[in-house]
Amino acid sequence: MCGIVGIMGRVPVNQVLYDALQLLQHRGQDAAGIVTAEGNTFHMHKGLGLVRDVFRTRDMRSLTGHSGIGHCRYPTAGSARSPAEAQPFYVNSPFGIVLAHNGNLTNSRQLRHELFVEDLRHVNTNSDSEVLLNVLAHELQAEAAGHRLDADAIFRAVSGVHRRCKGAYAVVAMIAGFGLLAFRDPHGIRPLVVGQANTPDGAEYMIASESVALEGLGYHFLRDVAPGEALLCDYQGNLVSRQCAANPQLNPCIFEYVYLARPDSVMDGVSVYETRLRMGESLARRILQTRPDLELDVVIPIPDTSRPSALQLAIHLGKPYREGFIKNRYIGRTFIMPGQAERKRSVRSKLNAIAMEFKDKNVLLVDDSIVRGTTSREIVQMARDCGARRVYFASAAPPVRFPNVYGIDMPTRRELLATNRSDEQIAHEIGADAVFYQDLGELEAGIRCDNPAIERFDASCFDGVYITGDISAEYLAEIEDHRSDGESSEALIAANQLDLNLNDQHELAS
Repeated sequence: MCGIVGIMGRVPVNQVLYDALQLLQHRGQDAAGIVTAEGNTFHMHKGLGLVRDVFRTRDMRSLTGHSGIGHCRYPTAGSARSPAEAQPFYVNSPFGIVLAHNGNLTNSRQLRHELFVEDLRHVNTNSDSEVLLNVLAHELQAEAAGHRLDADAIFRAVSGVHRRCKGAYAVVAMIAGFGLLAFRDPHGIRPLVVGQANTPDGAEYMIASESVALEGLGYHFLRDVAPGEALLCDYQGNLVSRQCAANPQLNPCIFEYVYLARPDSVMDGVSVYETRLRMGESLARRILQTRPDLELDVVIPIPDTSRPSALQLAIHLGKPYREGFIKNRYIGRTFIMPGQAERKRSVRSKLNAIAMEFKDKNVLLVDDSIVRGTTSREIVQMARDCGARRVYFASAAPPVRFPNVYGIDMPTRRELLATNRSDEQIAHEIGADAVFYQDLGELEAGIRCDNPAIERFDASCFDGVYITGDISAEYLAEIEDHRSDGESSEALIAANQLDLNLNDQHELAS
């Protein structure tokens, strides 16, 4: 789950790229990077931290050009918090190419072997995004061999990427001297949208992870990029597209609607905000069916993602809705923080309870989901410390029982609270009097209200069904082992990267 953006503009785009990454900051707070194109030269700046911390005025001044791409990083399983893995990535052969990627390749190890042994290409980092970049570069080289690079060759190269790469990926890339390329995996797991702004000099185009980046910067939303589709915009502002996959099917990640996306985004024709309202309605029906005798005094959301669901839940239960927690907005999203210890430390610094809303009351706390249980446990204890008589906990999402392999950092079964536990055991683990979960069928039906054409979702973290069809028990075990090794060696990897100064300006000539 990263944020990506690409712009083909008519005026300098450095500030617009920066602003777009700010609007996508919720998708990744570990690192950020921008590359702009000026003629055949790329200008790059990237580093660890939030967007506002990575870029200074001197950095922005050196990012010249009328087109470019940006990325804010969310690290996944076993990946190091290293400057070397900040995106975008760059290769200079056979063409100057920069690429930013949201998702996760499930056959990354196989591709690394193919790149080294067969394609004679070298990958410098552990990032699967660099693997994807080199696969694209190789396919472009094969399609353009002996010929001038053109749109047909680029689309054929993307088809080659689809044939070789498995998993989830939404991509923006710049090809030196040619233009902006974007494409989405054939399953449509990760979101990607395109918008247009009309200027006196002609049309400008933006491609981004979520529609909020378009609308917040004056771009008119055109449409979602279809699964398997590639879009190409040249420096003259000509936008063309082509379906590059054999059997594309839309299977959007259902966790995007639960937690990852901003509520004001519309993805694959579905309003995230309306989906979260419906989640509250269906969760209320479930509570009324299973515990009609439940005595409640107040419904309290855990800010911010659960607010729409909690509000509708309170309305349908006929109970008061109250804000019982105040959020420190200068603390990042705990779910996407790298490392369990950091997540746990941040909970109480992120939230402060209003004691009067809890004292001598039976409270129902509502969160978007329960993943590891770290945050839930701390929050339940905060409610009890404030004098709550009984504390119930409702999850607007179903139980998270299975690893995610498509770009969300919850890959190990031992980290997932709901794995092999009953609702009663989960309540005991987080210190609640009872827990209530969303029904998966109700969640899917609520999303389909906006777009009935969505037949399937990637709901693998809830149902264990991996839609790419290439995930085995052995693969999951390998990921868990890799994650354990990665966490134990993370400090060493970071230390080895101290001599890398990727915050300097790079000018990469094609």
